[in-house]
Amino acid sequence: MLEYTNSRPVRIVGPHHEVLTRENLPPVGTTRWVARRKAQVVAAVQSGLLPLEEALERYELSVAEFYSWQAAMDRSGVAGLRVAAVQRDRTLRRNPDLFDS
Repeated sequence: MLEYTNSRPVRIVGPHHEVLTRENLPPVGTTRWVARRKAQVVAAVQSGLLPLEEALERYELSVAEFYSWQAAMDRSGVAGLRVAAVQRDRTLRRNPDLFDS
């Protein structure tokens, strides 16, 4: 479900099949980033609901941090945004033979 105003969606269906609007995105100043909130921000930027520059400023994120969320979500979905998944991926990059079977 998409509704557009001036070629920008007013609402989108988020990663957990919830309707997302600019008003119900994670609050400005969020410091506890659980996978669900990260996924909402990535979905909002990818859909055009929230411009990247605004998301970076609103949530005090670096470009690298946002793109790491986006890559994790592309690779493994919302589950890839969990801290444990990020730690596992980091360990795998540093020590690839640890996960060889």
